[in-house]
Amino acid sequence: MGRGQRSAMNLSQEGAGPRGSRDRVLVFRFRVRWAMRGVAAVVGREPGVAKAGRAPRMKATKKLSKVTKAGKMMKPKRTAKRLLAVANEAVAAEAARRARHLKALSCVSGAERELEELVFGDSLNGEEDELLRRLARPRPVPAAEGKGLQKESSDSEMENEAKCDLLLKNPAWVDEDDEAEENVDMTHKYRKDFMKSDAETTLTKKKLKKRLEEQFQQAMGGVPAWAGLENRKKSKRTLSDSDSDEDDDLLRRTGNFITSSESLPRGILKMSTCLPANQERFANGKLVTVQFHPSAQVVMTAGHDRSVSLFQVDGIRNPKIQSIYLESFPIYKAHFSVDGEQVIATGTHHSMFFVYDMMAGSIIPIPKVRGVEEKFLRNFELSPDGSFMLLIGTSGYLHLLSMKTKELISTMKVNGRCTASAFTPDSSKIYSYSKEGEVFIWDVRSRKSLHKFEDEGSLEGKCIAVSKNNQYVACGSSSGVVNLYTTDTCLKENRPKPVKSIMNLVTAATCVTFNPTTEILAVASRDTDEAVKLVHLPSYTVFSNFPVFRKKQIYLTQSMDFSPRSGYFSVANNKGKALLFRLKHYSFF
Repeated sequence: MGRGQRSAMNLSQEGAGPRGSRDRVLVFRFRVRWAMRGVAAVVGREPGVAKAGRAPRMKATKKLSKVTKAGKMMKPKRTAKRLLAVANEAVAAEAARRARHLKALSCVSGAERELEELVFGDSLNGEEDELLRRLARPRPVPAAEGKGLQKESSDSEMENEAKCDLLLKNPAWVDEDDEAEENVDMTHKYRKDFMKSDAETTLTKKKLKKRLEEQFQQAMGGVPAWAGLENRKKSKRTLSDSDSDEDDDLLRRTGNFITSSESLPRGILKMSTCLPANQERFANGKLVTVQFHPSAQVVMTAGHDRSVSLFQVDGIRNPKIQSIYLESFPIYKAHFSVDGEQVIATGTHHSMFFVYDMMAGSIIPIPKVRGVEEKFLRNFELSPDGSFMLLIGTSGYLHLLSMKTKELISTMKVNGRCTASAFTPDSSKIYSYSKEGEVFIWDVRSRKSLHKFEDEGSLEGKCIAVSKNNQYVACGSSSGVVNLYTTDTCLKENRPKPVKSIMNLVTAATCVTFNPTTEILAVASRDTDEAVKLVHLPSYTVFSNFPVFRKKQIYLTQSMDFSPRSGYFSVANNKGKALLFRLKHYSFF
């Protein structure tokens, strides 16, 4: 590349910079002009601008080097003044060199002009003069800084122009059908619930939208904070203000920044199938009970084979810890004590029950309890505080025993036959479900009935459960319907309306249980294979991926339980297996 070509390039870089395609064409034109003059200077030794411009720079450089050499012997004040004077002289020389280059570019001979018009055309002659004037202006900022400022300003100008264009632009077309009010058929099965009278067969879209908003606000108890436009703007402002601080905090530390949501999502339940909890010892016959230990990572199984087994839960091998055998005592139900030190087991055809003390390693038989006139003792419940044991007898009798002494405290009586009972989490009340579909609420301290209500549509009561946070009561009937009530309505109304009627079972609902966080309700029937459903409580919808479609693995469900922190879910079936599932949303056992 010749000196003239380099000078043209320097002009394009040191000036205001090319603005658009026309300026780039002009710069290229200048480079061609320098190249032509450099060739002419070499061939014909014509005076060219390429030869000029070196002497001032070299002279300034020589002067500066002389001053720096002489500065060793000069005083500091004189040296500084001399250096400043030489620097100013160098700047002036550079400005003069630039002026000579621009003057040389503006002086074009007739032959050069004809050749350029032949190659580039004559449409850029006026713009060439304007570009030369722009290049000749003094530059107030350094080159690098000027480029950045120019780029930023041009970008902001372009953005503002684009925004103004968008605001000023009119729509491409106006559809008259959009402005016309369209009526919506309200007799459709999905819109019947929004009709306030039979005469409202049609509604406009605006009215239907308003009615949907009203129903949403009624269900939510008002307008949620996230739905308000003012709150949205405020949150956006606060987010923009805190973005920089969050970015700084993010860059100061390392680790796993992807965390799971605290609330359980609906629709699909992330879970995996593990080996059965009793993999090392399947029961010979029906497995009637599966329960997780309240504090240790242990699960208990009991069945009609007269054995109670304990297994360590690791999700991989689930090794067996211990098994006990109760001779001639087919087990109807087994349950851990609240402290986890004992196991209480009742039989299918006995009036006595056993207590297995795990700390002492002894099996204690409890003969017929004084004051309890029952032929068989089968179903029972333990209070969450560990103080009471409730025996469910025949003919509607409920026997309240002391957990410490196993002696009778009091007896209560419901109308008809009692099929299931449940304590509240604070152990202050008992819910008893009768065969006639009535639920009695008892006060534990006074042993008196506080209230009674009818389970909606129930022909025969089968099972009942109270959530761990005392928010819900679930009642399962012989028709397969599981009604979900709030405890507040159960205590006030005689015929409360359920918040949700779960109708996914086609045979009698025989088992219902809540998980510890009250996010999942498990319902099951022992009369049909694969009759297990997990309900997402915040939305009252069923998880679609459990049980696995067209894959038979559960068979007839006899018992279900969640681990203390919902990490595992187990189902005992009629094949003697305690199926184990890992719920991945929950991190702990």
